[in-house]
Formats: sequence, C-alpha cells, structure tokens
Amino acid sequence: MQQPDRQSIVAWLQALQDQICAALETADGTGQFREDHWERPGGGGGRSRVMADGAIIEKGGVGFSAVHGEASEATLRQLNITTKPGEAQPEFFATGVSIVLHPHNPHVPIIHMNVRYFEMSTGQYWFGGGIDLTPHYVVPQQARWFHEQLKQACDRHDPAYYPKFKPWADDYFYIPHRQETRGVGGIFFDYLNETETVSKEAIFAFWQEVGSAFAPIYTHLMALNAHKPYTPDEQRWQGLRRGRYVEFNLAWDRGTKFGLETNGRTESILMSMPPQANWVYDYHPAPNTPEAETLTWLRKGVDWV
Repeated sequence: MQQPDRQSIVAWLQALQDQICAALETADGTGQFREDHWERPGGGGGRSRVMADGAIIEKGGVGFSAVHGEASEATLRQLNITTKPGEAQPEFFATGVSIVLHPHNPHVPIIHMNVRYFEMSTGQYWFGGGIDLTPHYVVPQQARWFHEQLKQACDRHDPAYYPKFKPWADDYFYIPHRQETRGVGGIFFDYLNETETVSKEAIFAFWQEVGSAFAPIYTHLMALNAHKPYTPDEQRWQGLRRGRYVEFNLAWDRGTKFGLETNGRTESILMSMPPQANWVYDYHPAPNTPEAETLTWLRKGVDWV
C-alpha cells in the first residue's frame, strides 16, 4: 500500500462527504443538501453542505475543508507547537470532514463526527477525529449499541484503541461549567502518527474506518426513533439540551476555535449550531422524570460495553 499523502487524503475525504450526504438524504426521505464552495483568504477552502427542514433532520451540516497557510501564534499554541527565536513562522495544512446533525424529533439524538489530518512545514503530521452521540433523552440500550459499534471499529485495528479513545471522548466532550458530559460520549483521538510499531498506512486505515462507520450508525438511529410521538414538553427539553450543545461548542470546542483563529469561513464553522436553542434560568427537571433520568447518565466513566 502506498503511503497516504495530502492528495490521496483529500480525495478520500471528498468521497466520504459524498457518501455520507447520499446516505443521509436517503434515510431522511425528503431533505436535500445545499452546497456552498468557499475560499479561505490565507489559502485553501472547502465545500459546505447543509440540510434544513428535512423529514427527520431539522438542520444538519456535512463540511469538507482543506486549508493551508502561515500558522499564527494562537494556532501554534493550540497545536502545542513551539518555535525558537528567529525561526521562520511555520506553515500548516489541515483537511477534514466535520458533521453535526440536529433532528426534529427529541427522541432522535444529535450526533457529531470529525475526521481530520494536519501537516506542518516542520515535518510533523497527525490524524485526529472521533464520533460522539448527544441524545436529548438517553436510552441506555441505544447508547450501548452505539458504543459497541465504535468498539468493533476500533478492535478491527487495535484492541487498545477503544479503552484509550473512549475515556478521551469523556474528557473532551465535557462541559466543565455544568459538570456534565455533552452526551453519552463515543471515541475521540488526536495527534496519531507513525511509531516504531505502527505505520502511517495503518493509522490511515483506522481513521478511514471511523469515518466510514458514521453513516450506518446514524441512519440506524434515525430509523429507530424518527417516528416516535413527542409532546411540546419534550420539545422544550430538546431546546434546553441544544442550549448545552451550543455552550460546549462556543466555549470549549477546539475545532471551533481553530477555525475562527485561522480565518476559516464563519458560516461553515458555525453550521454545527442548532436552528433554535433555549436557556431557562436555574432550571431543574422534576424528580423521577425521563429528563431527570437523562441527567444521571451525563457523566464520565460510564461503562457502556
């Protein structure tokens, strides 16, 4: 197998975007993605695809980008890269596919997936990504099934991956000011590159597996939940959970910060925002309700498999 380079990685990501959009349109039944091509002033660009008011997906984005240019000091700090005094400012190349989907029905979960690749002119490179699930109402059986699918994808490449990447997701998708996880987690990894025992080709194959796992997992959850009845009270709860999603993305998400700091396209960076979200002052659900039960699951360290 030829070692993956920028061109082959970009081509694979563009094909992944096509495949996922086609699968989501089929599963939704009526929704269609609108595509925008954009260019970044400092170098590169991308294509954003957004679905609005589908039968199941109220708002969803599947974005591809490939950007490059001189790395700012803020970007270097975020990437934990230091330069020596007098050295030329390094350049970066970053490409990836990022997805967030917000459904109409409160019983269909929000989902996020990202697979990305970075290169620096200093010679460093790494792969990163992950998938995490944010149900408005946690259904333990579905959360277990979701984690089982991710564990199987990991185990096909290295049995050590899931035990390592699941806690990483718990730590990353955590809202410190709320002391709760964003949802039921998933897997998250970053800074993966070749070692003496793992080749770049092997890491690339695992990274592809993660990206390819997304559509079958989410379309199954769509089919399972999209036709369940729901009440106005459940919709109000959905709005509050969407509010938590916004808080995490704007206050803590590194991808959002990276995009804004590198002068990415604002509309594409913020396409992860829900169409509506609510905040109610000092809200607490009534005891022994499905809403209160959901909050008990939003913690680190749940052993789903």
